[in-house]
Amino acid sequence: MPNKVIMSEEDIKRALTRIAHEIVERNKEYDSLVLIGMFTRGAPLARRIAIKIKEFEQAEISVGTLDIGLYRDDFSYLELVPLLRPSNIPTDIVGKCVVLIDDVLHTGRSIRAAMDALRDFGRPQCIQLGVLVDRGHREIPIRADYVGKNLPTSKDEEIEVRLKEVDGKDEVVIIKKRE
Repeated sequence: MPNKVIMSEEDIKRALTRIAHEIVERNKEYDSLVLIGMFTRGAPLARRIAIKIKEFEQAEISVGTLDIGLYRDDFSYLELVPLLRPSNIPTDIVGKCVVLIDDVLHTGRSIRAAMDALRDFGRPQCIQLGVLVDRGHREIPIRADYVGKNLPTSKDEEIEVRLKEVDGKDEVVIIKKRE
């Protein structure tokens, strides 16, 4: 099975616009709202969502980045040492509503690690989750508040999100795992 494009650049733009609108509808106090993108592809997605919110609400939303490398529960099992990047949380998150942004929600383990990492920066009033793709197969009871596309997959498939900022183009591809 060849790689199949399931979201084009336009599909991604529409999904991010919808997510931005849903975030605004649910969170009326913009000064207490913080978007935090998880490395690698959640970071540019969070910036894009903040730009969309500014376009239609004229509101500046704080945007940060979060590295979860040291909080992963599979750290000791990895063959490669993960690339660690500095987290950048530009504002105090205590008492704020943090919207974590990631590219793909799969088992829920990365989100659990992100919530653990956030604790080192303070105790937010609430944590919400936005993802471009929810592919299912949870191992931890985590649910996204904002989803660009629900895409049930089989265990032998992978979802690859490609973004201009990282990969040179915008698309979401489903890939058959190699055996």
